[in-house]
Amino acid sequence: MHASYTHESVRLTGRWDTRDPNVAVTTTTGAYLEFAFEGRMALAHFDILTNMTPYLHLWVQLDGGDMVETSIDSHLRIMAKTDGKHICRIIYKGGAEKDRRWLQPLTGKVSFVGVQAEKLIPIGEDTRPVIEFVGDSITEGVLIDVDYKDGFDCEMSYKDQDRRRFQDDVCATYAWQIAEALDLRPVFMGYGAVGVTREGQGKVPAASAAYPFNFAGSPITHAPSKYVLINHGANDRSKPAELYLEKYEELLDVVRSYNPHATVISLSAFCGAHHAELGEMIARYNEKNGCHVYFIDSNGWISPEPLHPLRDGHTTVANHVIPLLREIMEANR
Repeated sequence: MHASYTHESVRLTGRWDTRDPNVAVTTTTGAYLEFAFEGRMALAHFDILTNMTPYLHLWVQLDGGDMVETSIDSHLRIMAKTDGKHICRIIYKGGAEKDRRWLQPLTGKVSFVGVQAEKLIPIGEDTRPVIEFVGDSITEGVLIDVDYKDGFDCEMSYKDQDRRRFQDDVCATYAWQIAEALDLRPVFMGYGAVGVTREGQGKVPAASAAYPFNFAGSPITHAPSKYVLINHGANDRSKPAELYLEKYEELLDVVRSYNPHATVISLSAFCGAHHAELGEMIARYNEKNGCHVYFIDSNGWISPEPLHPLRDGHTTVANHVIPLLREIMEANR
């Protein structure tokens, strides 16, 4: 039995373009697809016609167990050890910041066509509250594993993006760890070099201009989130505080407009950029708009170098945020 991504056996999480009934497209790491089947084997189909080599990497997970890393391909075969009902999850793990993820032709995208199995079964809804993470390369997990092999030159990692598929991992980020710890359904929006004051790699616009879109010409259609956590500032650290605050306020307006009932949390840049000024601006913003955007000051939690935290740095950040966010969630039930 072959079914398209629109079938009741399939569930999508994240920023997916679903305008074409034949293919669902995402360009954000952390987006994932799930499908349910009965039997021992399933085959996931992807359109990789415009993908750039070396291909981006995926995590493949069966029945919530261990995850296996693989390059995207036109067909991925999943084999279960036992008969019965299974759920497979495939996550966009990482690729290269330089890939085209905003303008056509998209070379760093996951285009999911559908799934094939002896028997496909309804997957049902994921009823967990949704948390959206709005950030940059840190949020999408860039350079978490720079030491993945002996003799690796950390400085070269910024220039040699062909190795990024091995070095980047959205599932090791502070954001993914927070969602897992608090049983939240994560939606990611993170692109390398993007800030509130500047565009990023691959021609991705500045944060407030990019937020309403999956990619150029594709408005977001996923349901509004219960929580939105914003972490922008690392790529704005060289800009004047006044400009940063002005553009950050624009992002808050856009985020709150799309998510009118969401609890919004502002998490300051881990490198310490403009953290005090941001906290003061959030207080003014709340007073002016009669709202309650939460502010979490992360200054001093981890070293400002490297700019992209390694796995232990992300875990440190997550361990700070989790209890604070748990309190916020309790206050907003």
